[in-house]
Amino acid sequence: MALGIRTKLLAGSLGLTLLTIGAVRGYLSHVIEQDRMVQLQDGLAVRLALIEQTALLNQGAVSDIQALDALADELGRRSRARVTLLSPEGQVWGDSEVPTEGVRLLAWHGDRPEFREALARGEGQSHRSSATVAQQMIYAARPVRSSSGVLLMVARVAVPMTEVEQTLSALQAPLLSATALAIIAAALLSQLAAHLASRPLRELIGAARRMAGGDLGTRTFPRGDDEAAQLGKALNQLAEGLSSTLDELRAERDLLQGMLVSMQEGVLMLDALGDIVLVNPALREMLLLGPDVAGKSFDGVVHHEELRRLLDRAVTAETPALGEVELAGLKPRRLLVRAISLRGDAGGLLAVFVDVTDVRRLESLRRDFVSNASHELRTPVSSILSASETLRDMGPADPKSSARFVDIIHRNAERLKRLVDDLLELSRIESREFQLRSEEADPSPTLLHVISLFRERAEKKKIRLFVSLPPTSTTLSFDRQALETVLSNLIDNAVKYCPEGSAISVRAALEGRFLRFSVEDSGPGIESKHLPRLFERFYRVDAGRSREVGGTGLGLSIVKHLVEAMHGIVGVSSVVGQGTTFHFALPLPAPSPASIPPPSA
Repeated sequence: MALGIRTKLLAGSLGLTLLTIGAVRGYLSHVIEQDRMVQLQDGLAVRLALIEQTALLNQGAVSDIQALDALADELGRRSRARVTLLSPEGQVWGDSEVPTEGVRLLAWHGDRPEFREALARGEGQSHRSSATVAQQMIYAARPVRSSSGVLLMVARVAVPMTEVEQTLSALQAPLLSATALAIIAAALLSQLAAHLASRPLRELIGAARRMAGGDLGTRTFPRGDDEAAQLGKALNQLAEGLSSTLDELRAERDLLQGMLVSMQEGVLMLDALGDIVLVNPALREMLLLGPDVAGKSFDGVVHHEELRRLLDRAVTAETPALGEVELAGLKPRRLLVRAISLRGDAGGLLAVFVDVTDVRRLESLRRDFVSNASHELRTPVSSILSASETLRDMGPADPKSSARFVDIIHRNAERLKRLVDDLLELSRIESREFQLRSEEADPSPTLLHVISLFRERAEKKKIRLFVSLPPTSTTLSFDRQALETVLSNLIDNAVKYCPEGSAISVRAALEGRFLRFSVEDSGPGIESKHLPRLFERFYRVDAGRSREVGGTGLGLSIVKHLVEAMHGIVGVSSVVGQGTTFHFALPLPAPSPASIPPPSA
């Protein structure tokens, strides 16, 4: 189990305190023991001096063993110690603790260290250990000489070392009490010191945890100039640096995210294993990907062999791989892909997808337009050129033939004029410069005016024109000239392609929030396969018939653009042999708040 800094400080302080108390106690015990030993030794020296004086006064009894033993007993009582009188050779003459009859049985003491030291130096000491403390003794010996210097005997005194042990035992209780008090005081002081020492660290730990949790606004308030204060200052500097770095990273991330989100180009990033790292919304829309594709394998999400080969080629190539891929599905697209391998330790791949569907469609439309326009212009130009060359070669000799060729020239010139006018009109409508001049009015007068323009032509072909208008006046927001152009093109087509005796009905009727216009004829009708392409430029159901009646192939395309410019919708329905109906609907203006009736009570 890991210990906290406070516990470590407390344990270290207590351990040091206990070690110090133990060392002091051992040292005191040793000093007291040594001091007591010195006191005993000094006491033995004093006793030996008294014994020596007494022995000199009784030197006449040296030859009497009983007298010497009695002297030893007397000296032992007086000195309160064991007194032994030895001959110069080390033989025991008397012992205060041994009866007279047992003195002779005592061992020879000539080899005792205190005896030899006394003879050599004038005084000797020693001590002997035993199995029990009570039998441990300390000995001191001194030679006894006559006034003439003759060695009479050696006096030895001994006391048990129990006095030292008693002194030490008497000191144990005070020492234990002092030690206990010292330990308690040390524990309290260590606890207080550890608490005070660890408090700055606890504050720093709390601040560091809040910083690690994301609160980089946290700051420490270091006091003093110690290590903890320096650590607090370092944490403050670290938090400021991290906060500044994170702010910069967030700003860069938001900028990059904003760029990726706003880009119309798709961006794909793969790691070295082929897993998706990043996909922007534009690419999600292009490839119909979900929002949770990050981290998944690209091959498992997108199944497109051509795209996979292009990306594999970019991984191994030194230069970016470029190619176009076709995507099928609900929204067919053509994408221009530029992929490059990311160099470095991480590796990976970066690919940019550009949707060129509209570009390629416009290029195709441009080619078709140039081809169709060239084809449409070639026929009348060739006719005019041929007729003019014929007139030049004929001269004025044949006025009837000349009139016929002039008529050809005039008719084709009018066709050229209509074609050029339609091209200019379509170009103006499709350009950004075209602007509607909408006004709120009743469209019925405009509709009646357009019908009046075609009534004479219809009567020549014995075609009946019928008109149906809303029963009440209807206000519509529309461009008068645009509405006239739309209705003129639709009615003109009906009059052109309907055979004699047909009927054409022009209607305007309210349908919800729209006013629906329709031009219905009883002509030959149009096959269903042609209906989706009728509003394309230069598209004709019957090219020969269209040129014969003077059609340019641009009228319905102009109708579609004008209706959509007025926020309407246009369509066609037809049944072969029964007729065709072209219709378009324009939205009614939103009602003003004042015109909305209040709710019923």
